[in-house]
Amino acid sequence: MGKLAVISDLHADINHLDEELYFIRDYLEKLNVTHVHFAGDVANKVEKTLEVVYFFDQKIDTTFHWGNHEMADIDKQTNFEDFNDPHFLNFQSKKLSDSTVLLGVNGWYDYSFVPRAEEKEYRRKKNLYWYDRFIDRIGSDPQITEYICRRLKETLQTIPDTKKVILSTHFVPKEDFIIQHSEKYERWNQLNAFLGSKKFGAVLDEFTNVEQVVFGHTHHRFTKQMLQQTVYHCRPFGYYYEWYLTRSFILKNHLADTFNPLKARTLLKHYTNAFAEYKKRYILNELQEGMVLLDY
Repeated sequence: MGKLAVISDLHADINHLDEELYFIRDYLEKLNVTHVHFAGDVANKVEKTLEVVYFFDQKIDTTFHWGNHEMADIDKQTNFEDFNDPHFLNFQSKKLSDSTVLLGVNGWYDYSFVPRAEEKEYRRKKNLYWYDRFIDRIGSDPQITEYICRRLKETLQTIPDTKKVILSTHFVPKEDFIIQHSEKYERWNQLNAFLGSKKFGAVLDEFTNVEQVVFGHTHHRFTKQMLQQTVYHCRPFGYYYEWYLTRSFILKNHLADTFNPLKARTLLKHYTNAFAEYKKRYILNELQEGMVLLDY
C-alpha cells in the first residue's frame, strides 16, 4: 500500500516558495507519501520546475508533466510532449503497485467549453491577452488537442484492463468543472475557451479502468465528483492572492472590509514581511486544501 500526492499549480516562483518547500516536503514525508506528482505549472521556467522536482525527489519519488506556464519557456517542439527527463511523465505510465499505474498527460484546449466559439475569433483573443500567447507551438489549438486525444487513446489502449489507472493532466477534461459567470462577470466566460477540452474527457469515458483523474489549471477548487465510472479531483494550489490563508490574513488584520483576490496583490505589497511570516505559519493548511492524496 502506498500514498500518492498530486499537486497542480504550485507556481513556486510567483508564490515565492523558498523555505516553504522544505515545510511541504517534510509534511508529505510525515504523511507517508510514497510518490509525488506535479500536475503542471510548477513554475514559469523549465529550470525552476526541474529544480523543484529534483528537490522533492531527494526524499520522495517524484514525477511531473507540463502546464501552460512551463510551455512558454519551451523552444523545441519535441519538448512539449516528449521532454527528455526521467521524471517527466507524459503519455507514459508509472507503476505504483501491482494493480495501479499513474498516467501523466499534459493535455490542451480547443475552445469547446464556450458554446459556438469561432476558432479565428478565439485565436485572436488568445493572442491579445491570454498568457499562452507566449507559447511558440506548431498547429492550431484544435489541431493540437486532436493529436493529444488520439495519442491519449493509443496510450490507454496499451494499459491492460486489469490495471487501475490514476490519470493526471493539467487542463480541465469535463465541463462539470467549468464555472459559468453571469451579469457583470459574464465576460469572464470567454476565458473558459482556454481551460480544456470536452474531447479529452470523452476519451477517458471509453476506458473503465481509469478510476481517478486529477487536474488543475482552473484555480478553482471543487469537491470530488463521480462522472460515469471515474472520480475527478480538482484541488489546485493556485496563486498566493487566491489562497484561503491570504483571505484570513487580510480580514483578520482588518486590511480590507471584504476579500478581493484581484486587489490582494497590491494590498499585500504594503505588508510584505508580515505576510511572509503568516504564509510560513499556515502554508501547510493551504496545502491540505490544495492537493489530492490517493491511496494505492
